[in-house]
Amino acid sequence: MKEKLLPLGAACVGGLAGYFLFFWVTRQGFYGVMLPGCLLGIAAGLFPTRSIAVCVACGLLALALGFFTEWRFAPFKQDQSLSFFVSHLHELRPITLIMIGLGGFIGFYGPLQRGRSRNTNDGMTDP
Repeated sequence: MKEKLLPLGAACVGGLAGYFLFFWVTRQGFYGVMLPGCLLGIAAGLFPTRSIAVCVACGLLALALGFFTEWRFAPFKQDQSLSFFVSHLHELRPITLIMIGLGGFIGFYGPLQRGRSRNTNDGMTDP
């Protein structure tokens, strides 16, 4: 249980940090909507896990956080509600979708990669 809760807790902290970092970066004149998902995955990867369910959950959370962040940053002018935004995701710019997808991929791959590297080193001794 601890192997699953630590990465998920770290993912929440990393995602929150990425959310606020995104808005700081935009005030500097840059656009990095993949930051919340990336930091979520990196933070979750600090506590390696062998659970694919944790990796999938982190990836889905990273995607959801990316879309939520984009909605908070630039809602549609016609209707600024979250439900309208979700029903019109296909109208987002391609670069926005690519960056959110990249954040989701790193959100999934961060804890997965760390879990794999731990698996390959099991049983090995240091020289």
